[in-house]
Order: sequence, then C-alpha cells, then structure tokens
Amino acid sequence: MDFFSNTNIQLYLLAYLIGSIPFGMLIAKIFANVDIRDSGSGSIGATNVLRVLKDSNPNLAKKLAIATILLDAFKGVFVLIIALIMGVDEGILWTIAIMAVLGHCFSLFLWFEGGKGVATGMGVMMFMLPFVTIGALVAWGLSAKFIKISSLSSIIGVIALVVFSFVIHPTLEPIHTHAPVIIISILILYKHLPNIFRLIQGKEGQVV
Repeated sequence: MDFFSNTNIQLYLLAYLIGSIPFGMLIAKIFANVDIRDSGSGSIGATNVLRVLKDSNPNLAKKLAIATILLDAFKGVFVLIIALIMGVDEGILWTIAIMAVLGHCFSLFLWFEGGKGVATGMGVMMFMLPFVTIGALVAWGLSAKFIKISSLSSIIGVIALVVFSFVIHPTLEPIHTHAPVIIISILILYKHLPNIFRLIQGKEGQVV
C-alpha cells in the first residue's frame, strides 16, 4: 500500500492511464460512427483517422485528424503540468513523460495495443525541450511536404529529435543523461516497425 501512496508513483500511474485514452478511436466513433481499428492501418492515430474518413467526408476527416493530434499531444502534457505545479524535480517529469507515451503505445483500455506515439511524444517533448522539438517538427513537416509518406516523415522527425537533443543540450541538464529522449524515441520507432518493413519493401503508401 505504501507503494501506491507514493506521490511520484501516483503521478506515473496517472500519466500512463491518461496516455492510454484512445482519443482517435473515440472521436471517430462518436462523430463518424466508425471504428478506425477495423480499417486502414488499424492504428488509433490521426493519420488513420484521416485515411479512413477522407473518402466519405474529407472535411470531417481533416477536423477529426487535427482534433486527434491535439488531444493526443495534450494528454501527454496534462500530468506534466500538474507535476510541475507540485514542484517535482526534473527526473520525475521525464519519467512522467515516458509513462504518457508508454500509455499511448500500449493502452490499458485496448488490451495493451495502441497508437504509434508520435503526437503524444511530441507533446511531452515540446513541454520538456521546446527548441529541440521545434527542430524535429520542422524536419517532420518538410519530410511530410516532399515525401508524403506519413510513417517515414515521423521516423525522420524522431531521428531529428534525438540528434537535436544532443546538439542543443549536450549534457541535458540537470539530469545529465539523454536516456529519456532515447527511450521515448525507441518506443515510437518500435511501434513503426511494420511501417519500416513496408518501406524497405517499397509497399508503404502515401497520405495525400
């Protein structure tokens, strides 16, 4: 019982639980009466929301995709804001960030299935390392514009995130390790393994 009464543990569990909320699936079901897990890539993220709904209702598809990105990003930040107000140290904040991304990628509400973690990861990284994340988002945006393959753009953005974190924050004060950035990036890349295999095979489709 002492374990669960620890404030830090409570924050970690809250971050995981809120991170587990599958907003893309929920809003697609509520506003379009579609289970996006049954169509497209089967993912619960914004790209699949757009992919599944764009033929039947392009305007709604874009709105719901944007809403999914914003909600997935904010759910990662929500507990970080609470923890910051509580005055926890930097190491605790980074663990909360990891738990939020873990929740999205392996959702308790979806039997530990989940999304790819890009929006949630970028949300927590924007909170923790804004300049690094802006650089990664620029890399992602340029890749999306010219390559038009969502998964590849996301992968490039994640790699850019790691590179920029070392360039801009060589020692990453005050925790003196880039481990949290690397862990979050590995989680996202792991969830992209099927996409990576399709990219290698030349079978990954574009989102236009």
